Amino acid sequence: MRINLRSICFLCTALAAFIAFTANAKEPDWSAYSELLRQYVKPDHKEYMDANFVDYGALKGNEKFAKLVEQIATFPLSDLETPEERMAFYLNGYNILAIKMVVDNWPITKLKSLGSFFKPVWTFDAGVLCGEKVTLRYLEHGILRKMGDPRIHMALNCASMSCPDLRIEPYTASNLNQQLEEQSKKYLTQENKGIVIENDVIHLSSIFGWFEDDFAVVGGVEAFVRKYRRDLPMNIKFSTDLPYNWNVNATLNRSELRQALAKSDW
Repeated sequence: MRINLRSICFLCTALAAFIAFTANAKEPDWSAYSELLRQYVKPDHKEYMDANFVDYGALKGNEKFAKLVEQIATFPLSDLETPEERMAFYLNGYNILAIKMVVDNWPITKLKSLGSFFKPVWTFDAGVLCGEKVTLRYLEHGILRKMGDPRIHMALNCASMSCPDLRIEPYTASNLNQQLEEQSKKYLTQENKGIVIENDVIHLSSIFGWFEDDFAVVGGVEAFVRKYRRDLPMNIKFSTDLPYNWNVNATLNRSELRQALAKSDW
């Protein structure tokens, strides 16, 4: 058998480049987070909508989850070199800390109930990322929204039924665009959650109203929606008026429900 030296050189160069890329990868090792998501997050249904439910009770006191929280708390910010690395990290960070807030207060019927009108839960200390104490509000408004991609709103999960689903895999720099595309398409097909089509009106999640300005970079809310729902009629009204369901994305057993209702829940 003749050996093609040119092919061997090409393969060696490609292998060296791959090894160098892997060695220089700056993202955290998300394998523990991936394992936790696969184990404790499952699709389910309640209150007329589908969602990925989290087993918050099982995560309470879970050593692997505690180590994950510590991992993101101590990860060096300087290692996040690209916009994709930073966005993936902060999306995961937001979702992990939202889970942590529910776990730390479990059982509750909604995360929002921990706060008040004057002191919303989004302004509470949520935890630490890269050595910095953060709130969920700061992560969303102070970091992620400033990155200029409205699809982040399809990836953030505030532990509520009407939120876009918690993805059952970590966000990563290499797959980020595909993941955000999938999240956007899915949310805009979920009845009573992201969209409801009723006669001559398209009812959309309140998210599209709250953050309407963020969608200007892609031509506005309607243009964004039509990108993922090409089946929608042209002469139809868009309204961001779907009621937002803040109930927790979980099933509470009877004991948990009694405990939750005994708290100052509203």
